[in-house]
Amino acid sequence: MFKNTLFACFMCLAFASALNAQTSIAEKTEGMQAYEGYFNYYYDQGTDKIWLEVDKFNEEFLYVSGLPAGVGSNDIGLDRNQLGSSKVVQFVQAGPKILMVQPNYDYRAVSDNPDEAKSVKEAFAQSVIWGFKAVAQEDGKVLIDLSDFLLRDAHGVANRLQRGKQGSYRVDKSRSSMYLERTKNFPKNSEFEARITLTGSAKGGNIRSVTPTADAVTVRMHHSFVELPDDNYEPRVMDPRSGYYGIIYQDYATPIDQPLVKRYIRRHRLEKKNPTAAVSEAVEPIVYYLDRGAPEPIKSALIEGASWWNQAYEAAGYKDAFQVKVLPEGADPMDLRYNVINWVHRSTRGWSYGSSVVDPRTGEIIKGHVLLGSLRVRQDFLIAQGLVEAYEDGTNADPRLKEMALARLRQLSAHEVGHTLGIVHNFAATYNDRGSVMDYPHPYIQLNDQGEIDFSDAYDVGIGDWDKRTIIYGYQDFPNNVDEEKALKDLLKENDEMGYKFISDRDARPIFGAQPFGHLWDNGKWPMDELARLSKVRKTALANFGENNIPEGTPMTELERVLVPLYLAHRYQIEAVSKVIGGVDYSYAVKGDGSIPNKMVSADKQREALESLLSTLSPDYLSLPEEIIQLIPPPPVGYNRGREHFKIHTGITFDPIGAAESSANTSIQFLLNPQRLTRIIEQKARSNAQLDIFEIYESLLETVGPQEGASAMNQEIGRMTEKLAVQHLLGLAGDKDIMQQVAASALLTVTQLAEQYSANMGTASNNNKAHYLYLATQIKQFLADPSDYKTPEIPSMPDGSPIGCGH
Repeated sequence: MFKNTLFACFMCLAFASALNAQTSIAEKTEGMQAYEGYFNYYYDQGTDKIWLEVDKFNEEFLYVSGLPAGVGSNDIGLDRNQLGSSKVVQFVQAGPKILMVQPNYDYRAVSDNPDEAKSVKEAFAQSVIWGFKAVAQEDGKVLIDLSDFLLRDAHGVANRLQRGKQGSYRVDKSRSSMYLERTKNFPKNSEFEARITLTGSAKGGNIRSVTPTADAVTVRMHHSFVELPDDNYEPRVMDPRSGYYGIIYQDYATPIDQPLVKRYIRRHRLEKKNPTAAVSEAVEPIVYYLDRGAPEPIKSALIEGASWWNQAYEAAGYKDAFQVKVLPEGADPMDLRYNVINWVHRSTRGWSYGSSVVDPRTGEIIKGHVLLGSLRVRQDFLIAQGLVEAYEDGTNADPRLKEMALARLRQLSAHEVGHTLGIVHNFAATYNDRGSVMDYPHPYIQLNDQGEIDFSDAYDVGIGDWDKRTIIYGYQDFPNNVDEEKALKDLLKENDEMGYKFISDRDARPIFGAQPFGHLWDNGKWPMDELARLSKVRKTALANFGENNIPEGTPMTELERVLVPLYLAHRYQIEAVSKVIGGVDYSYAVKGDGSIPNKMVSADKQREALESLLSTLSPDYLSLPEEIIQLIPPPPVGYNRGREHFKIHTGITFDPIGAAESSANTSIQFLLNPQRLTRIIEQKARSNAQLDIFEIYESLLETVGPQEGASAMNQEIGRMTEKLAVQHLLGLAGDKDIMQQVAASALLTVTQLAEQYSANMGTASNNNKAHYLYLATQIKQFLADPSDYKTPEIPSMPDGSPIGCGH
């Protein structure tokens, strides 16, 4: 033991002696390009290395990485100017090593007792992000080689490509280098950038489609070392009704009769110059900068939409506290001093999103960062294109199409900026007459008094009333004589009294959702009313659909691309209607707020929703006019079917029955969702007035199937919908992971159907006889060995979300 101690002491003395014997930092960096700022650093052109001067030991700062030059594929998900991870770190000296250490802020003891804080710090793991070797020192400063740290795959590009089955890649340092154009230094932040090339064997079509040589993927990665904010920021408590993202940590210094978990909202720092004034300018306004690469008229639309948020800050008592400007020439969008709205190009359309760099200690937003996909505006244009004779004069588009697309861009800009202000989705906003830009709005297309398509109110203008209330909760600056906690609770109580509904992501998603008022892409209070209204618009547009929906000189096959969003205009309203069936009206209630936490949707409304949903399975609803079918040929050379076309069974020709199948399957899939059916059984057990699961099955089976006297096309569509219904029932009957009574009810239903189909074959036509024989055989095969039976594969719906909306 004594020998080991002696050896350790000897090594430390040897290291100190070696460093003292080395050249100083000034000598080591002589002739290099110096960058003075938060951390001084030096660039050696001869070796393409960056040397960092560490003068702040055991002092926390923020480390943020990002991807300023991306891959360009929505499916891969590596976008230009995409933020990466952010971490609070510090440099720690350990003998000859300089370690970058990340403390653990998920577990704390917020206490004046240093021993109490230390006990928690030692109880949970920290992370050493990187280790460096000291090569020179001078006046308490140490020089380290930062190059390997900067030239690594900090953004996880290789992992993303491998997970996406695009190939196996690794960084090739011989093809990577520093990128000095974006390597800069400022008093409170040091910025570094590197060109990183990953080489490997390309496997997937996505990576091949966006790279000139798919075996060599070159991107750029950015690194920021940033001074943390001062401690004058006051965190604000998070309430589940407030509508904010939050930071969460466990505070072990909390008294045992209080919650261990602490929750605070994420928000920008904003303070009034005059806290006692009803309206005051801000000490420092929140300024967002628009990407200089956005063209007109898109640039103006994005600035206008983002600027709507100033209306909300005015409601919170601020004057000109939220501003939007064009990014200064030469400014770096990845620089953490700028909140940025980025205009991002991809090879295919996809989500837009708003993210933030947040101080994990307090929840203070340091940088708001929006990425808007440039192809989204074209999708809204496409939606409008299918609704009217868009190119009636042959070449010039109806100006209403561009107006609608730009109106959506304004809303999208406001929506994504809202996320970077700390605000979550509110998918119940349409209940309050489009009361929030944080919803996903479906274009509100109307029929005017003459029965013509009307775009005038497609998207709302300005910030919503719910948005204003939410900004007041997060940003209002309360005078010292006001009890902030009480004022915030009173605000939320007032929201409830004013009838504002708030339902966010998980509860609005359609597959398992039960909330009757929280939906994506819907309009109106009750989904059934909106489905009926939207169906009339759809019917009118389909009746007028023809070659004037595309410009002169366009291959006629392109009509199918325009037809898809029109024919499926009701797809999201189907999702909304289905959630009323077995629906539960609930809120994010807290004890003492007086709201009803959990209430079944009435039986009358559920039956209305069932009837509404089944109407979309009518052959008249699903069939396309013969005139449209005759207009659409197979694609010519250079034009291919894609994922936004209908899936077909016909080889290369347009398949109207396949189109109907995709729509019908969506209706049946959402109706027969096993969690929904489980709620039906549970609600029936609580109240006999509620819907019965067999009532749902019987109503469905009465709707589908060939109808006597119908046209040959409608008969075929009826046979298709009945096959779908039976296949979904068989899926329920054989599912071992769902509630057993749901499976049992489906099993009884298909068993009875097998007998009925066998009896029907006696007097049926050949087509219907084949149909009933097929269904009876499918059921018998299932009953013979349920574990071995597999339902036939059903073609998927053409890609839909996102259609003109943001994430």
